[in-house]
Amino acid sequence: MFDDDDFKLKPGKIRSRGSKVGRKFLHQVLAASNLARGGAGGTRKSRFTGSRIGRGAGVGRVLANRDRYAAFRQRRVIIKSRIVKLAGKGMAKGMENARAHLRYIQRDGVTREGGAERGELYGAEQDRADGKAFLERSEGDRHQFRFIVSAEDGAEYDNLKPLTRRLMARMEEDLGTKLDWVAVDHYNTGHPHTHILLRGRDEGGKDLIIARDYITTGMRERAAEIVSLDFGPRSDFEIENRLRHEIEQERLTSVDRRLIRDMDEAGLVAATDRDAFQQSLRAGRLHKLRRLGLAEELRPGQWRLEVGLEDTLRRMGERGDIVKTMHREMAGKNIARSPGDYAILDPGDPTANPVIGRVVARGLSDELKDRHYLIVDGVDGRTHYVDIGRGEATEPTPDGNIVRVTPKTIEPRRVDRTVAEVAAANDGRYTIDLHLKHDPRATEEYAETHVRRLEAIRRATGGVAREPDGTWIVEPDHLDRVVEYERSMARAAPVIVEKLSHLTLDRQVGTDGATWLDRELVSDHPEPTRDSGFGREVREAQARRRQWLIAEGLAHEEQNRIVYRANMLATLRRRELTRVAGQLSEELGLAYVEARPGEPVEGTLRRSVQLASGKYALVENSREFTLVPWRPILERHVGKQVSGIMRDDGISWTIGRQRGGPNIT
Repeated sequence: MFDDDDFKLKPGKIRSRGSKVGRKFLHQVLAASNLARGGAGGTRKSRFTGSRIGRGAGVGRVLANRDRYAAFRQRRVIIKSRIVKLAGKGMAKGMENARAHLRYIQRDGVTREGGAERGELYGAEQDRADGKAFLERSEGDRHQFRFIVSAEDGAEYDNLKPLTRRLMARMEEDLGTKLDWVAVDHYNTGHPHTHILLRGRDEGGKDLIIARDYITTGMRERAAEIVSLDFGPRSDFEIENRLRHEIEQERLTSVDRRLIRDMDEAGLVAATDRDAFQQSLRAGRLHKLRRLGLAEELRPGQWRLEVGLEDTLRRMGERGDIVKTMHREMAGKNIARSPGDYAILDPGDPTANPVIGRVVARGLSDELKDRHYLIVDGVDGRTHYVDIGRGEATEPTPDGNIVRVTPKTIEPRRVDRTVAEVAAANDGRYTIDLHLKHDPRATEEYAETHVRRLEAIRRATGGVAREPDGTWIVEPDHLDRVVEYERSMARAAPVIVEKLSHLTLDRQVGTDGATWLDRELVSDHPEPTRDSGFGREVREAQARRRQWLIAEGLAHEEQNRIVYRANMLATLRRRELTRVAGQLSEELGLAYVEARPGEPVEGTLRRSVQLASGKYALVENSREFTLVPWRPILERHVGKQVSGIMRDDGISWTIGRQRGGPNIT
């Protein structure tokens, strides 16, 4: 036998050779740990996403991985979030946007009482918070957080303020800092919800960075905890009822998500499940999907799901929500239309035609992103839902206005092709002088419109560069860059809304002015009207307007048809201008001078005047004033000196004296 003292331990190197021993010892431990958790083996490092940077990262991960059974029984809360830049390069309008959003969430008609009651702003300790003071504190903040919190059981609360305050208090604990916030409760939808504005500064005055995990998951879980404490966890009866309700829905449901998750590579899924209730849900939902044309039973118990099922159901759900919105708005205005005549304008469809009709309502489809919609009762007899994009992109369109809505095209314009041609002939450079040399027929005024187009593209996307001497550097792929610019602009404003008349049909019938009805009556290509819906109302109004024109001597009947005077529109327009000018002359104490083609127009742009014949600009000097056709770009120049030349088809404005300045044709 050997003496124990003779034994000497001589450990080898951890990195000694061998299939397993050759690995780093730490990697071996991590691999075993990953296998124990059900991983696929290996220790490949996950891709860095930045989602764990910021306050609340750890809390967000813990809440996201909590016990699934407990989470399943929690009350449901939806939280939408957005981070808005307030300062930095190109964000001069950040605070203006914040002021507009604060005004918007406090607008009329959002309280429980509705009517003209304004939304009530409150904070952590005040039931009536000072919005102006909050914005003053936000001056200099880099960003602002905006949240919409909507609990499934929100209607059960008499007051949402305590819920919001408890949620923000829990957030302060999770993020480790005091938060500066204000909120407004809205009751103007089927689900009461709260808008929360949170400053992007912590209590130390530093930028508040909240981890993405916490924003996407942590906040929702904290809110669900609070609601579950108030009403108790969801019972089996509540959960089963909700799941049964999903079987017949024409939208993406939790049952669909489970079917998609269980689907194999061939798109096959089984209707069976170990749980009898879950099996009944799967079978019922699969039969509904078959009726929708989205699933096929190959043999008993085995089904094939259509490719793109998730996207199709999501689009169906969005369409269903739109139809409900249209029905609600039409019923609220006591307008009877068949749901079969509802239509949705798709701006991305190149075959989509313009929509012409009466504005029934304007509303918000996404409160957080400020996306608006119009419901237009069309002359084609159908009622159209139109996504008009950001609210600021379209001027106010009151109910009853007659409008034309045209999808924006993302194709390059004629000016873009001309710029590309001039640049291609001059080594990728463009200037006004090069343009005039390239096309001797062009005027300097015309070339300046191309410069303004290049400047707009440069500011929005940086797709072109301008050198200090004013030379533009235009790349060979300029037209492709123009398409990207137009596409980015179309995301914010996918359509062009042209106001054809601010007068209702009844008011147009007897108005002494050139109305939209008159323009349609004398047009060589009038808009086709259908003998139903708003189209029928237009036909009836046109018949009454014809009789009015005959009585005024502006039209007469001849061989069973109506003949209109050649200068009818000009006569009506002049009548209205003379009448309104006389009223304004008494009001201003100035003489009215009619602007004639070829004559200059100079003075101070005072304001706009809305007439039946259209919108006009009131230009005033020391002893007289005139009325000339309005252009939307004049809005920013009210109160300033302007000058222009009156033309047959409008007026060519010059605002500013410098070469290349903003001449408005």
